[in-house]
Amino acid sequence: MLTVRFNKLNLKPGAMFLDAGAGFGRHAYEAARQGAKVYALDWAHDEMFGTRAMFGGMIAEKEIPAANFGGVLRGDVTRLPFEDNTFDCIVTSEVLEHIQNDVVAISEFHRVLKPGGTLAATVPTWFPEKINWMLSDEYHAPKSVGGHVRIYSATELKAKLRTAGFEVRDSHHAHALHSPYWWLKCAVGPRNEDHPLVTKYRKFLEWDIMEAPAATRIAERVLSPIMGKSFILYSTKVTA
Repeated sequence: MLTVRFNKLNLKPGAMFLDAGAGFGRHAYEAARQGAKVYALDWAHDEMFGTRAMFGGMIAEKEIPAANFGGVLRGDVTRLPFEDNTFDCIVTSEVLEHIQNDVVAISEFHRVLKPGGTLAATVPTWFPEKINWMLSDEYHAPKSVGGHVRIYSATELKAKLRTAGFEVRDSHHAHALHSPYWWLKCAVGPRNEDHPLVTKYRKFLEWDIMEAPAATRIAERVLSPIMGKSFILYSTKVTA
């Protein structure tokens, strides 16, 4: 399930691509499928090892050529281990809301991105996220399940990107049907994975991802601008 729309990334074969805070690598895998040379970075060991294993499987099955895999690294987005002007495209999905010093992280994205390169940044949308915070202190407490340290407004995120030297060019919302799932989790406790309502809704989301029926695709398009779980901004590093 992708949050970023790849047709907005200007991604070309052979492009240098960074998934910053990759998690289990969903955007990294798609970038490799589209011909980019992909690097995935995350702080969590489990995610890092899982992503590396998945890339190994994709190469073994000839789903992607080995040349499309740059590496999987454990690292901090506020201290990226790359040279200036390395990447043509960076995706950072549901990461910045976890970072205390998000301004430094954004400046690091700007540093390692080539002039004219694309940054796609996704964060939780203000309205659904505000409900989560109201329902559960545990959800946003540091080192908890969510660990979110701020709720972004669109204005705040755009301002921080522009201050860092990005030109914001497009935006949208995504995953409207996921917002009620998180409201349920926060209402019963973010760690309560076995609650019957949470279990049933999770099964519905898994079915929806696999089957993608027309009715729920229409519902996503209609509801995402109102209650989409994620807010996505596409920006370009301004050339000197």
